[in-house]
Amino acid sequence: VQLQASGGGLVQPGGSLRLSCIASGFTLAGSAIGWFRQAPGKEREGFSCISSLGKYIYYGDSVKGRFTISRDNAKNTVFLEMNSLKPEDTAVYYCATISRCSAFSSNSHGVNWGQGTQVTVSS
Repeated sequence: VQLQASGGGLVQPGGSLRLSCIASGFTLAGSAIGWFRQAPGKEREGFSCISSLGKYIYYGDSVKGRFTISRDNAKNTVFLEMNSLKPEDTAVYYCATISRCSAFSSNSHGVNWGQGTQVTVSS
């Protein structure tokens, strides 16, 4: 079971990025997926998730209205569209399988983790 987050980079405030979480070694369609991030000096926080079939979605207050999570099970991939990025969004972003999206919160834990991708928002 392996997940890989990609698509990070350096972007100016107000800019956009699209992250991908690609699964290998298992079928992503059977798993709820959470996105987490960890900023320097801070604890890792969960901020978004999507249920296995995409029917339930959660966003934390810090990203609500700016980020959009989606999935393409045929491509074994979950996406995170990030718009109106702010300097405080700077962090390493991770995806992970989670037990249930309906019970997800900022303190939730992932089960199988992917390698993170760095997002830096700076002018």
